[in-house]
Amino acid sequence: MTFLSVLYDSENPPGDSPLPGTLSDLQLEQIIEAVTAGYQEYGLKPVFHAPQVDEGTVAYRQWICRDLETSAVREAVEEFSVAMRGVRETLASAGSLHYRYQKMEVFLTAVEQYLAAVSSLAAGLSEAGPRSSGLRAVRDYLGSYLSSEAVLGLEEEVRKLRDDLAGISYMVHIDGGNISVGRRGNEPDYTAEVEATFRRFRQGNPKDYRSALRSSHEMNHVEAMILDRVAVLFSGTFTDLAAFCDRHAGFQDPVIVRFDREVQFYLSYLRHIGQLSRAGLVFTYPIVSATSKDISGTDVFDLALAGTLVAEGRTVVLNDFELSGPESILVVSGPNQGGKTTFARTIGQLHYLAALGLPVPASRAMLYLPDRIFTHFEREENQADLRGKLHDELVRVHDILGGATPRSVIILNEIFTSTTLQDAVFLSGKILQHIIDLNLICVCVTFIDELSRLSRTTVSMVSTVDPANPAVRTFKILRQPANGLAYAKILAANQGLTYPELKERITS
Repeated sequence: MTFLSVLYDSENPPGDSPLPGTLSDLQLEQIIEAVTAGYQEYGLKPVFHAPQVDEGTVAYRQWICRDLETSAVREAVEEFSVAMRGVRETLASAGSLHYRYQKMEVFLTAVEQYLAAVSSLAAGLSEAGPRSSGLRAVRDYLGSYLSSEAVLGLEEEVRKLRDDLAGISYMVHIDGGNISVGRRGNEPDYTAEVEATFRRFRQGNPKDYRSALRSSHEMNHVEAMILDRVAVLFSGTFTDLAAFCDRHAGFQDPVIVRFDREVQFYLSYLRHIGQLSRAGLVFTYPIVSATSKDISGTDVFDLALAGTLVAEGRTVVLNDFELSGPESILVVSGPNQGGKTTFARTIGQLHYLAALGLPVPASRAMLYLPDRIFTHFEREENQADLRGKLHDELVRVHDILGGATPRSVIILNEIFTSTTLQDAVFLSGKILQHIIDLNLICVCVTFIDELSRLSRTTVSMVSTVDPANPAVRTFKILRQPANGLAYAKILAANQGLTYPELKERITS
C-alpha cells in the first residue's frame, strides 16, 4: 500500500488559511499556542491554520486520532517520536564536532538509532493493530521499507562496521613527551592480573575513587592525533566508514520523516485536551457534513476559556444549541456579561476544530463543514484610516458579505453598538436578510430583540440570570424568546424601581 500522509488521504492540497482576525476573534490563536507548546521543532502551526473542506479528509483524520487514543498505538508512536528526536540530537552533535573520524562514528550511531526507531515502530503498530486506514498504511509502508534491499543492505553495512570497529585493538606507548601508536601484540593484560591480585583483600563495598569522565563528546588534540594514527593502522575499516558516511548522508526516508512531523499534530492536541478530560470535561468526534446544515451540540464549551478555568479550579459552564430544517441563524441576546460572546465564539471554535478533523469540546455534536468562517467582533477605532467606528464596521461587514458563500459560517458579535437604536435595527435587519438570502449558518450576538423574530430561519437564544438575583449571571444560554423587558422588570423589582413602587414614592 502506498502511504502519503497521515494528514491527507490523497494528494489534496491543504485547506485555505483562516481570514485575518478569525483566529484572534475565536481565541483560536490562544488555543493553538497552548496546543503546540513544547512542539515548536515540528512547525505545526501551518497545519492548525488549514481547516479542511473535504468530508473524506476530516473522517480520515478522525479515525487516526481515535487510534492514537488507544494506549498501545499511542505508546508505539510516542516512543518512535522520542527515538527520532534522539536521532536529530545525535546528528546535531556530529555536526558540532571538529575531528573527522569522531564525526563519522557519531553519524554511524545516528543511523543505528534511526533503524532501531523505525523497526520498533513497525513492530509496535503490527502488535497494536490500528483500525484507521492512515495508520494501517503507515504499518504496511514500514513493513515494505524494512524488507527492501536498500534497508537490509544498510543494516548489514552498519553491523559490519560496528563489528570491525569493535575488533580494533591497538597499543599506545608514552615515553615522556613522545606518544607512539601501534598494533597490539601479545602483551599481557595487566588489568586482569592486578584485579586478580587484589581481589583477595576486598571487604564490603569499597569507596569509589575514580574520577568521572567529562560529559563532552569532543576529543582533545592528543586523542585526535591518536585516532588519526589508529586510522592509518586500520585503514581498511576507516576507509569503509568514510565511504559509508558519504554514501548514506541522506539515510532518513522522507516519508518516515514526514510521518514523524505530521503525527505530532494529533499527539499535541490529545495531550492538551487530556488535561481537560482529567478535570471531567468531555470531548467527542462530531458528525460532520458538507451538505446538511442541521447542526447541534450538547454540553459545548469554549476551549480557550476552559483551559483558564480548569487551571484556576473553577467550574466550566456547558451549553447546548441546535439548528434544524429551515433554521440557519442563532440570534443570541440577553444581559451584558452573560456569556453571549463566549457562546458565539464556542460555536465558531467547534466548526473550526471539526474541520481540522479533531475531537471537539462537547458530549455530542453534529456540525457543518464550511468553506470559510467569517467573524465580526468589535475592534478599537483605527485613527490612521480616518474612519469612524460605524464606517469601519460597515466596511468590514461589506467585505464579509462579499466573500461569503452558501457554504460559509458567519459569527457576528454585537454589531452597530456605536449608532442609534433605530439605525442599528435597520442596518442589522438588512445584513441578516442578506445572510438569509445566502442561506448560510450564522450566529448573531445582539442587543436588538427584533432580530430574533426576523423570519422562520432565526432562532432566539437568551443568556440567563439567577431569577432570585438578576445581577448574577448563570452563563447558561437557553433557547427561548428574546424579551429584554422581562429582564428589565426583574432588575427594576430587585432595586425597588417598578412603576407601582415609584408612583408610591412620588405620591408620598
